[in-house]
Amino acid sequence: MFESVREDLRTTLDEIRSAGLHKPERVIGTPQNASVTVTSGTGGEVLNFCANNYLGLADHPEVVAAAKDALDRWGYGMASVRFICGTQEVHKELEARLSSFLGQEDTILYSSCFDANGGVFETLLGAEDAVISDALNHASIIDGIRLSKARRFRYANRDLAELETRLKEATEGGARRKLIVTDGVFSMDGYVAPLAEICDLADRYDAMVMVDDSHAVGFVGPGGRGTPELHGVMDRVDIITGTLGKALGGASGGYVAARAEIVALLRQRSRPYLFSNSLAPVIAAASLKVLDLLESAGDLREHLAANTSLFRTKMTEAGFEILPGDHAIAPVMIGDAAEAARMAELLLERGVYVIGFSYPVVPMGAARIRVQLSAAHSTADVERAVAAFIDARAALGSSAG
Repeated sequence: MFESVREDLRTTLDEIRSAGLHKPERVIGTPQNASVTVTSGTGGEVLNFCANNYLGLADHPEVVAAAKDALDRWGYGMASVRFICGTQEVHKELEARLSSFLGQEDTILYSSCFDANGGVFETLLGAEDAVISDALNHASIIDGIRLSKARRFRYANRDLAELETRLKEATEGGARRKLIVTDGVFSMDGYVAPLAEICDLADRYDAMVMVDDSHAVGFVGPGGRGTPELHGVMDRVDIITGTLGKALGGASGGYVAARAEIVALLRQRSRPYLFSNSLAPVIAAASLKVLDLLESAGDLREHLAANTSLFRTKMTEAGFEILPGDHAIAPVMIGDAAEAARMAELLLERGVYVIGFSYPVVPMGAARIRVQLSAAHSTADVERAVAAFIDARAALGSSAG
């Protein structure tokens, strides 16, 4: 049977490659940092501008030391789900710390933020409810909504007028509960959701607000508490989902921080929580150390902001199209998928590791190279990256950007 399937799959893979949409996986042989050694392809040490290591904590010595200590104290893994015998003190401590840091009443840990988003909607919403989702929300939100029987509404990215229209439709349709869900920062564009205005609409239409803040917690807002802090609405957001796999150390794991009753119900009925092993204790312990470091991470956040501003300014002056904003996600727009992939290869040859993003990750015809700045980068690193972009564009023989 599989032989006929094999040929179909090969045809599909060939079509992906011929369209310039193939996504190779480069192998690195060093810890995550501003520079890494690529062991596949041309190889060698390169500047890393494609990781979510926003604060440069992925190989921070205090985080690594906390992880080593945790292995001795807590062991390697739990071999169980939380409600059976998979809960240790370190899990409860991390949940309490995250709740305090994010200004929420309680927190529940998941294996990933994908699982966190996959476990919320089905638990909280039934067929008599409505979910109103931003069109550019992360795939995990889209998939999580699909698991729910709630009526689904979608509004154009950050379009408050259309959001209000959808809220009116849900209200007039008799929805029992209404949940507005948005990314705090949209990962492919670096755009920030207008949370204050969203919360105003939620108040007007008696809706709850949920924010996936994976690309913000740790470095956005005065204290690094994310987009709710940035917009002054920490007490008005009902559900925050996020990851431990980006600015908060870069390992893995996710969470839902929310009203106490929401978290209590998730512990009883959220399927990814009930049927997945507990977060490894070493990650929980290292994440606690990250939260300690965040209390004095103002200099890291300032350096990240300076790197971001420098890159965006220099690239714009060089004639590249950068989507507007001031987030550390700086998309360099190329348009053509094959050209974006070739540009990424030319940059790697020049010692800069970036990734070209194309359909279906971004819309057709909107291929880009998503550059991600880090506090681990020096000013010289950023300037070298800009120079590499200029040189690669010339080698490509294109006016890309």
